[in-house]
Amino acid sequence: MESPIQPTNHDSESLGNKVRSAIIWRSGSQIVAQLVQWAATFMVIRILSPADYGLFAMTQVVVLLLNMLNGFGLASGLIQQKEITQLQIRQLFGMLILVNVVLAAIQLILAPLASAYYRQPMIGQMLYVQALIYLTTPFIALPYALLSRTMEFRKQARINITASIASAGSALGGALLGWGVWTLVFAPIVMFAVKAIGMSITVRWLVWPSFNFRGAGHLARYGALMAISQLFWFVESQADVFIAGRSFDPHLLGIYTTSLFLSQIFVSKVMPPLNEVAFSAYARIQHDEGAVARAFAGSVRIIMVAALPFYCGLAVTAEPLVLTLLGPKWAEAIPIVRLLCFAMPMRTLITLIAPACDARGRPGMSVQNGATGAIILVFSYLVGVQYGVIGLAVSWLVAYPFYLGICLHRSLPIIGVSAATVFDSILPSALAATGMAICVLLIDQALPLLAPPLRLGILVAAGGAIYSGWLALFSRSVIDELLMIAGRGKLKAA
Repeated sequence: MESPIQPTNHDSESLGNKVRSAIIWRSGSQIVAQLVQWAATFMVIRILSPADYGLFAMTQVVVLLLNMLNGFGLASGLIQQKEITQLQIRQLFGMLILVNVVLAAIQLILAPLASAYYRQPMIGQMLYVQALIYLTTPFIALPYALLSRTMEFRKQARINITASIASAGSALGGALLGWGVWTLVFAPIVMFAVKAIGMSITVRWLVWPSFNFRGAGHLARYGALMAISQLFWFVESQADVFIAGRSFDPHLLGIYTTSLFLSQIFVSKVMPPLNEVAFSAYARIQHDEGAVARAFAGSVRIIMVAALPFYCGLAVTAEPLVLTLLGPKWAEAIPIVRLLCFAMPMRTLITLIAPACDARGRPGMSVQNGATGAIILVFSYLVGVQYGVIGLAVSWLVAYPFYLGICLHRSLPIIGVSAATVFDSILPSALAATGMAICVLLIDQALPLLAPPLRLGILVAAGGAIYSGWLALFSRSVIDELLMIAGRGKLKAA
């Protein structure tokens, strides 16, 4: 029998400081990587057409659907275990290879069907090429799991930044060379390939895969639950594009999906790395309900301090921001961005629930919540799309309050925290963000006619000053907590 592989943590290092370091490296690297990608993305958006982004969005429905099943849930099962063996690592590698080969084959089969559904022949060609992504997944997911077990996010950070630079460079180069929509196809392939190579070299984990899965049933079951949960999350996040792709032309779909990209930058780009850290941290304290509850309330408070001013600020500055970053040809996106921003705080809060429930050994709760969201949102999208792109955006505002309420009712007892505690955690930043938005609107109305970049700069500067000042005056404890996380205070061990 093989001896268990123990996490390589120093006993003297508190979990609190470990979490702080992980947050700084994981979220910090994500911010750096995203800044690189966003700089290239916004330059590429100005070069390509809305129709290019509409075609790409159509393929992403298939790609993201299959990627929900790509085995990262299996890797999460490895993270959650207290001890692992070399055999389990080999079995996981074998599972990842098998799963991703099957997914690549499925995508090749679905490609012509997707072309027929969207009535766009190019969709099939794009999906054939995008199947290359699955070849990289086993070489990313397993090292990710091994590093996440010990919360060593520094190595991941370096690799992510390198991959983002490579992807951004290929995207910008492709756009300048006139590749059109193929620019959007090849850039992610470059990113995944660089990440796979970097992980394999840095972690030095490579083992011979085992396809004898005897004794690995617990990994498969946990991974299956996580995959089902992610599948429902896919339905929530892609059902609108799937439905709209049949009703809208590529131009209008490109306008909608780019508006969605802007409005959900925080929840889709900033939240995933924070949730990775949260899951690893929750898994270590999963048997201490009080510690999980305190950690969850604290994460809600800190995340909303950043999320709410982002969403409120984006809503009130949508016009100069779209004109500055994307250009006049994207002006149709302005009202859509404004509408979607009001639904995003609720979506952000929902994403915080899953890691806590999963780490408490209840991934089934994420499945139930995901299924509920899928039903509510799909019904809302089917109604909203009948009223055009604005109706589709409004459907978010109608559906998400019901979805959030059900999720909180089910999940908070498992986490061990009350709804009142969650409300108290959100209230200071909600008041500050609302006050900031009102002030920015008044300032905008008082400004003379200015060029969009200058107008945007003034409004962003004013909003930042107002929000920071409000917190300093009325919510000093929140600022103190942020300073602790930044390293100017001492975190207590959980």
